[in-house]
Amino acid sequence: MITTATPETKTPTQEFIEYTEIFGTPNYKPLPVVISEAKGVWVKNPEGCKYLDMLSSYSALNHGHRHPAIIKALIDQAKKVTLVSRAFHSDQLGLFLKELSDLTGFGRSLPMNSGTEAVETAIKTARKWGYIKKGLPQGQAEIIVAANNFHGRTVTIVSFSTDEQYRKDFGPLTPGFKVVPFGDAEAIKSAITPNTVAFLVEPIQAEAGILMPPPGYFQKVREICTRNNVLFMLDEIQTGMGRTGKMFAFEHEGVRPDVLILGKALGGGAMPVSAVCASSEILGVYQPGDHGSTFGGNPLACAVARAAIRILKEENLVERSAQMGEYLMNKLRTLKSGYIKEIRGRGLLIGIELHAAAGGARRFCEALMHRGVLCKETHEHVIRLAPPLVITEKEIDWAFSRLKKVLGT
Repeated sequence: MITTATPETKTPTQEFIEYTEIFGTPNYKPLPVVISEAKGVWVKNPEGCKYLDMLSSYSALNHGHRHPAIIKALIDQAKKVTLVSRAFHSDQLGLFLKELSDLTGFGRSLPMNSGTEAVETAIKTARKWGYIKKGLPQGQAEIIVAANNFHGRTVTIVSFSTDEQYRKDFGPLTPGFKVVPFGDAEAIKSAITPNTVAFLVEPIQAEAGILMPPPGYFQKVREICTRNNVLFMLDEIQTGMGRTGKMFAFEHEGVRPDVLILGKALGGGAMPVSAVCASSEILGVYQPGDHGSTFGGNPLACAVARAAIRILKEENLVERSAQMGEYLMNKLRTLKSGYIKEIRGRGLLIGIELHAAAGGARRFCEALMHRGVLCKETHEHVIRLAPPLVITEKEIDWAFSRLKKVLGT
């Protein structure tokens, strides 16, 4: 029999954490904070203590917590119909697909739920395109990926991860992938064979520590993929929807991918919504029954995503991301800390890499938590800063004053 401390001897925060640790699965190591209420960039714990959210649920909350227009769209649609499956049409799906096409410039989209599902869909799309359009022998399609990638956690996706923890004990792993160094266009060229169908990559490797590509990299990638009839597939699940100061990170590079993968902020922080966007020539390879999702493209999700798209435009959140990102980066560059090795990023996606001698980023994130700022370490030595795009200069100043105290100056 499991025994726990009585509520009288524990704070609500301690009690909720204890229940999670006893009855849950230890697949995450969250900071010891419980969030029970949130609005905009601010969250509260059960005891009423306020924190400034500088993580945005890994960029799913670009619009901020509980944006009024998104919550209204959620409630209004929930009062009408939430799910019909794709066995029937809904009045929201077609409108969402058209508005997503207008936003991205791609002729078609395939809606899913989680980002991982969208990546799996992109992989299936590339393989099917290779067999139908390139005439490859069945079972021979190859996809090139970048080292230090993070595209999700299914067995197929972890099969091409270079993080040993993601792969260990989950085999047998899925074949059909080649790994090349991130930022090395010549390595892509060398890895291409007649069976190559796609190159899958993130514009910025967020989970790997906000790793930036070298200048000109994506122009070379685009040229190599075009010349070899290989699909250029960009995973913008974290970088899309305004996070980097452009609607999509590829706009910084002056290129367009063949396949665009979206998720996280597409759901406005209220629903899991993802999509694979491409041309009719690429997504037209599907026939009824080839692929699907019971919840993918459901009316509730579509209504929320439509609101998320509209708000990004109406409230100029993309431009705000560029402005506030520059403001925050300029503040961070004034830090004179022996702990800091490098500060890098784009828009409101910023990583502070610490020297190994600093003892890891976790302890700094915990210290910031105790001062009211919530962020998270990534790959041990990097503090990730990715606040909602609605953050103000005053709020950045508030957070920076605490960063300055924790990191030293």
